[in-house]
Amino acid sequence: MTNERRVLVHPDGDALAAAVAARFLTKLVDLLDESDTVNVVLTGGTAGHDVQQAVLASGMRDTIDWTRVHFWWSDEVFAPKADPERNERQAREALLDHLPTPEANIHPFPASDEIDDIDRAADAYADVLRQHAQSGHDVPRFDITFLGVGPDGHIAALFPERDRAGEQQRTVVAVHNAPKPPPDRLTLTMSALNTSRRIWLVLAGAEKASALGLALAGASEDEVPVAGSTGRKRTVFFVDAGAAAKVPQNLIASQY
Repeated sequence: MTNERRVLVHPDGDALAAAVAARFLTKLVDLLDESDTVNVVLTGGTAGHDVQQAVLASGMRDTIDWTRVHFWWSDEVFAPKADPERNERQAREALLDHLPTPEANIHPFPASDEIDDIDRAADAYADVLRQHAQSGHDVPRFDITFLGVGPDGHIAALFPERDRAGEQQRTVVAVHNAPKPPPDRLTLTMSALNTSRRIWLVLAGAEKASALGLALAGASEDEVPVAGSTGRKRTVFFVDAGAAAKVPQNLIASQY
């Protein structure tokens, strides 16, 4: 299986979200022709929310058999189930509550009012991942993983300059004292994310340009976590013109 990295630039945030949504729905059709089920990893933040809303607004939405799609999350704040900052709640309001996806196909991280200890919550989500994985694997076959990127280059809840030596053997970890509030978070590890067949990173805004430029220029994963994000088959950076300001021209793809 070959790995490709591409950067696709769109004029602005609205065009970016619409293009990613269209590509996502088109790819889902192909994947559902190949497999009985498809596993999608969602992300939070503005980019994730905008893409989810664009999927809902698309006329292609009703061409998908959503009963065969499973949804996971790359990370989550450790907060009560109803907390408006939870990525799960935002995704449900933006998209999932409007789809015929069975509740059994939606796999959120535990909330703090479901499991009150964050480390036990991480272990519980790792168990759920393992239960849906093929024999001999610790995570399901992630077909498409969406990731946002922070101005500091963080992805999921993997932040720069953190000691992550213990993550290689784990799929889910608890994050304490995150530099971005709220401080307590749950996240898939880099090794778990990088089992994904396709990683789609969505970046909008000039404040993301430096992190993206460093990642593509070969910065270390410790310095810029997004630099370590690599899908097994393909890694695509969907960006707007502002975020692309420091991307070398030779890395920008003319088409998908």
